[in-house]
Amino acid sequence: MKSSLILSGIFLLAFAYAGCQQHTTEKGHENNPYYSRTDTFRLNVKNAVWKKILPPELYAVAREQATQAAFTGKYWNKNPRGTYYCAVCGNKLFRSDAKFASTCGWPSFFEAARPNAVIYREDDSYGMNRTEVICVRCGSHLGHIFDDGPPPTLKRFCMNSVSLDFVPAIKSKRPGRCTFKHDCCLFYNSIWYKLFPIFQIQIFIQKRDLSYLFVYCK
Repeated sequence: MKSSLILSGIFLLAFAYAGCQQHTTEKGHENNPYYSRTDTFRLNVKNAVWKKILPPELYAVAREQATQAAFTGKYWNKNPRGTYYCAVCGNKLFRSDAKFASTCGWPSFFEAARPNAVIYREDDSYGMNRTEVICVRCGSHLGHIFDDGPPPTLKRFCMNSVSLDFVPAIKSKRPGRCTFKHDCCLFYNSIWYKLFPIFQIQIFIQKRDLSYLFVYCK
């Protein structure tokens, strides 16, 4: 009986996962075949290809290491709840709860969404010694990191707004039941819970980001 319940739960999870994939679209990136908020495979795309795909300002910053003018980016002084992705490839970079108010004129974060979301490279351009922050998936320039941020990391990821793609958090359909730390999520209680209350399946899915996919057996 228990094995049957577990197999039924696995089947339901696979069905829900496939359904979400089929209905997931990346609006605003229809012309970019490399953009994905779920794919984590590293890309090896030449700049000549990116130049045909990306908007001119994004290409200049992301692929030619240009810097967006301070106080001009759309995210530098705004902090709605949600997640920031790489505007070039869709790699998840930062969560809104890691963003803090900064007077530098660029959106600033004290930590990345996960340790392997970005890589670092020494940057001695313009006569300065800085550390460049690069998207680990596509190798695009995001900004720089400094040691003058707030606790707990004391780091300041100083990013270009144009290099970021923001996705607002989804409000829970059942207010008060979402306990996930960083992002609100949708709750789906399977029919199996009604049939077998001991075995409850709850699927946590954040819109367009299936990294928040868990199964809880109670």
